[in-house]
Amino acid sequence: MSIAKRTTLLRTTVVAATTAIAAAISTLPAQALDAQWCKDVHIRFFVGGAEGDAFGTIVYNGAKQAAADLGPKVDYIFSGWDVEKMVQQLREAVAVKPGGIAMMGHPGDAAIMPLAEQAHKDGIKMMYQNVPVPTVTAAFGGGYVGAQQEQQGRALGAEAFKLAGLKAGDKAIMIGPFENESRGARERGTVAALKEAGIDVVQINSATEWAADPNLAIPVITAALLNNPGVKAVGYPGGQMLGNVPTYMQAAGRKPGDIFNFGFDTSPQIVEAFKGGWVQLTADQQPFMQGYLPILSLCQQVVLGLAPMNVDTGAGFVTPQNYEIVSELAKQALR
Repeated sequence: MSIAKRTTLLRTTVVAATTAIAAAISTLPAQALDAQWCKDVHIRFFVGGAEGDAFGTIVYNGAKQAAADLGPKVDYIFSGWDVEKMVQQLREAVAVKPGGIAMMGHPGDAAIMPLAEQAHKDGIKMMYQNVPVPTVTAAFGGGYVGAQQEQQGRALGAEAFKLAGLKAGDKAIMIGPFENESRGARERGTVAALKEAGIDVVQINSATEWAADPNLAIPVITAALLNNPGVKAVGYPGGQMLGNVPTYMQAAGRKPGDIFNFGFDTSPQIVEAFKGGWVQLTADQQPFMQGYLPILSLCQQVVLGLAPMNVDTGAGFVTPQNYEIVSELAKQALR
């Protein structure tokens, strides 16, 4: 083939390809260019906690901001962190057949699997937040926005050991939902890291209702401190309880700094506990992102056909040295 013919063929191919690309772009939904490009999508979003709880409020605020920015119709589902209630609410959500569902992963793979299968059959896009369900997403798709539970738990245990100045043979208390296979992986990771460092760890299984009303844990925690007078550190499973540390310590007759208190999340109450010297360490998992990004991802999946997001929101640690950086946003229930 002559050079002239090759040039003509190449030019024809380039023109054809350019025309095909232009045609493909022209078929993209016009609303994707609008401010409210997701306005025709119906989403059911699981907040996790009860209305007004410390962690759930930040998740809710993130979801509301996404809805305001993108325009979908969003039904907000509150579960009080009750995994059985979440499963029933998910069953109801799938039956409604919305465009997408953003689900808390607390019930675990086994409980969610059949409902995820039904959602897949019905063409419902799924996202999961706060607790990963890797077996479900491997089988039926969906993304995850949140911290990796065991990794974050282990990192917190190692950081607590270091910052508290603990040494092998010291005693600590760790509170958590240890009986929940999925959700309890984080606190089991903290226990594992501390035990590997030689710490004697007393485990207290947390009741579901403690997340909704942390004052219910007062008698259990005070009894544990009374029965273990040499405890150097206490770990808590979430922002509701960590924010209630001043109440626990005062009920047990302890003063700020007597015990190294650590846990997960930030909130206005935790900021005040840092300020008062009651709390010394928390692992931030950025719950605002756990509200915003699942809705963004569902909109992208439904409207644009994009793949689901997978985002690790485990941001790092908040300590007495840096808590003021996040204090104002925490007080606004945004961090």
